[in-house]
Amino acid sequence: MGRQFFVGGNFKMNGTIKSITSIIEYLNNAKLDEKTEVVIAPPALYLLLAREHLREGIEVAAQNIFDKPNGAFTGEVSAEQIRDSGIGWVLAGHSERRVILGEDDKFIASKTKAALDSGLSVILCVGETLEQREADRTIEVVTHQLQAVANTVNDWSKIVIAYEPVWAIGTGKVATTAQAQEVHAAIRHWLSSKVSSEAAAATRILYGGSVSEKNCRELAKQEDIDGFLVGGASLKPAFVDIINSHL
Repeated sequence: MGRQFFVGGNFKMNGTIKSITSIIEYLNNAKLDEKTEVVIAPPALYLLLAREHLREGIEVAAQNIFDKPNGAFTGEVSAEQIRDSGIGWVLAGHSERRVILGEDDKFIASKTKAALDSGLSVILCVGETLEQREADRTIEVVTHQLQAVANTVNDWSKIVIAYEPVWAIGTGKVATTAQAQEVHAAIRHWLSSKVSSEAAAATRILYGGSVSEKNCRELAKQEDIDGFLVGGASLKPAFVDIINSHL
């Protein structure tokens, strides 16, 4: 059985009640590929708004969680609280949190484990900087990020991997189809050798990094690209075109 195509929309720190409600209404009324799994990640304040108003079949993800179940952690939200709110997904390891907030591989792995232990599914983000790519370290960096998770997690059935080259996020630059497929194939090989052949066959690997309605169809044709994690374009009508890119 083939891997179900997956499209996630990461709203980042964008949106208001009015604009997010408008996006949700647009998605609810749009004709979407029924074979594609769709998840949107609005800012934390609007998670319940999204969950309440989205039609059945579109899921919601938190953009972040903490790795402790409760306690004196001002400003943080736990995996259990996310699950208790009816949210089924969470992002972990996005480069903006790695770079801007200094989250390291070990902490991201700990958050991933906390999410899985609470019954959440995880979109695990990995990717290299421009300097790392130019130094021909892309595969080394990405697999090191994945290995940190493999050191703490045995079951990958509720993990979706998102490969997002840092140099392509929000820049308008996008990895070539060949560059993206090469890294996705390397990730699948890593899964086969370090986790299991079953995980390699079943785990969905998304591409992210300036995905648009203009480049999504060619990327979607690649053997090891199982969907997209979309940033800015998820706030626009073009998000529907990306969701339907596998038709």
